[in-house]
Amino acid sequence: MAKTFDAESTTDEVLEGVDLTGKRVLVTGVSAGLGVETVRTLVAHGATVVGTARDLSKARRALAEVFPHAAKGGTIDLVEMDLASLKSVRKAAAELIAQARPFDVIIANAGVMACPQGKTADGFETQFGTNHLGHFVFINKLVPLLKPGGRIVTLSSAGHQLSDVNIDDPNFLKTEYSPFPAYGRSKTANILYAVALDRRLKARGIRATAVHPGGIQTELGRHLTPEIMAPMRARWGNIKFKNIPQGTATSVWSGFVAPAEAVGGHYCEDCHVAEVNDDPASRPGVRSYAVNPERAEALWRKSEEMVGERFSLD
Repeated sequence: MAKTFDAESTTDEVLEGVDLTGKRVLVTGVSAGLGVETVRTLVAHGATVVGTARDLSKARRALAEVFPHAAKGGTIDLVEMDLASLKSVRKAAAELIAQARPFDVIIANAGVMACPQGKTADGFETQFGTNHLGHFVFINKLVPLLKPGGRIVTLSSAGHQLSDVNIDDPNFLKTEYSPFPAYGRSKTANILYAVALDRRLKARGIRATAVHPGGIQTELGRHLTPEIMAPMRARWGNIKFKNIPQGTATSVWSGFVAPAEAVGGHYCEDCHVAEVNDDPASRPGVRSYAVNPERAEALWRKSEEMVGERFSLD
């Protein structure tokens, strides 16, 4: 009988008895928090990991304690990439493509949350540009390196419930900016991207899924002032936080343990596939707009327009 896991399961519990020797995994955002823990557990089970970070020095310091956990054959390599710069994203992708070494799993872990209004190097709203468009270009370029049977895991959030994407105004040129609704847009985009990507790749045996890691207190929350958090607590009450090993469990469960057919094209939380839930007063589950295939295709077309590049992955 397959093991079952829940909100309190940790990465080590999810991967207990799983040998990842020979698996090559790409993880974005490995300089802190969930990224470091994801790398730790993967190399401890024998995987070869390639991690991306905007600040390689910070990533090396953060990962210094990870290396002793590496099982026989487990290794870590780093690639510099700033998701807020498409020039940097394309450079990192080109570097990996030139190596021509295939991947089994890509985990799109990096992101920013509830930051003050700003723009990426390409003029996109910071959260949408970093969390969605940067990964959109990076992963799409690397699809040819994915092995049949490979998986793509994009980290979304229950924050997607705060807002659908605004395809007509992704950069807040006509609507008033607010940090958390902007975050919600980007996290909905992460889910819709997984839906569209899964549709394009499943015939090749590659599946994509989006996950909510849970509420975790990491560097991601550096902008969360009491004023910003007040509407969240009013909406959902006191949020029960997970620790970091619990926060990475759903990522590794979706990428290595759950049946591919079960998670492909879906949104997962607490190590299970979430049900659609459109009750605004209820936090568990995924909003229907975030898994709508037509919305996913509309976002795909808009994203290609914004980044100035088309991706024919079918």
